[in-house]
Amino acid sequence: MKEIALFPEQASTTAHQVDRLFYFLMAVCGAMGVLIAFLLIYFAVRYRRRIGQFDPPGETKASQPLEWFWSLSPLAVFLVMFVWGADLYFGAFRAPEDATTIYCVAKQWMWKFQHPDGQREINALHVPAGKPIKILLTSEDVIHSFFVPAFRVHMDVLPDRYTSAWFEASRPGSYHLFCSQYCGTSHANMIGTVVVLPAADYQLWLEEHAEGSLALEGRKTFLKYRCLSCHSADEKARAPVLEGLYERTVPLRDGGAVLADEAYLRESIVHPAAKVVAGYQAIMPTFQGQISEQEIVSLIAYFKSLQPGETPQRVEAYPPPAVAPPIENEESQE
Repeated sequence: MKEIALFPEQASTTAHQVDRLFYFLMAVCGAMGVLIAFLLIYFAVRYRRRIGQFDPPGETKASQPLEWFWSLSPLAVFLVMFVWGADLYFGAFRAPEDATTIYCVAKQWMWKFQHPDGQREINALHVPAGKPIKILLTSEDVIHSFFVPAFRVHMDVLPDRYTSAWFEASRPGSYHLFCSQYCGTSHANMIGTVVVLPAADYQLWLEEHAEGSLALEGRKTFLKYRCLSCHSADEKARAPVLEGLYERTVPLRDGGAVLADEAYLRESIVHPAAKVVAGYQAIMPTFQGQISEQEIVSLIAYFKSLQPGETPQRVEAYPPPAVAPPIENEESQE
């Protein structure tokens, strides 16, 4: 018979911090509950009306020091909770710079993961132990929620936008992945497994499941939808240059500016007129309903990898085939 655990195991660096805050909140709330219950019972007994006592109680004078104490002491405790919680919140949702980004597309009723090197998984996620992993999340249909109890990681997955969560698994093993947001008839079946491997085993798994990098798939998608017709990065270009665009500040035609992150790149694909780059016209058609989320993910990976001089050449820029010289017949040779 399996032992019943009150709490999930702590399998990430964040789990210990979350649990310490939770224990502190439980201790404070429990202590205050016990204190209030004790004082309530004590005062009810101590100041009860005795038999034969009919005179009203005397006037009670307020104690200003006591009022300051019970106003400031809870405030101090609440401030500790707030600062501690805020620090933990920002740390839990701001991924380290060296975190490996893995894309996740939620769909009724499955989890689809894509690794930077091209590995793809459904309802399973392989990650290395001791290395930070950032999960970039989006949904193809309704709202889902990415929840790994052992990592104390929970994030809503929304359609038409990106959210992210990160974790650093501290021990190898297999851990449950749930959708914690009711998402339809088979919501209970939308489960998966996070498999944490030692670094050497994870590298071996990557090599065994390599299918070509995600950026390479994005290049194929880029050519498939003929994005090169406008984003050609030459004198004939009718759209902005995409080389080195990722995480660069882009000036807009309305006078504003925007950081070229994943959310901006996705929006520029499905809602290109929302933020038009300065110096260009809103001529790009929307690809909403024509391109899948997996293809958008691969395109973004390609844009992130695209360096100066790496944009493919336009087909019409290629030189025409060489014309073979006319073959002289025997009569002309004579």
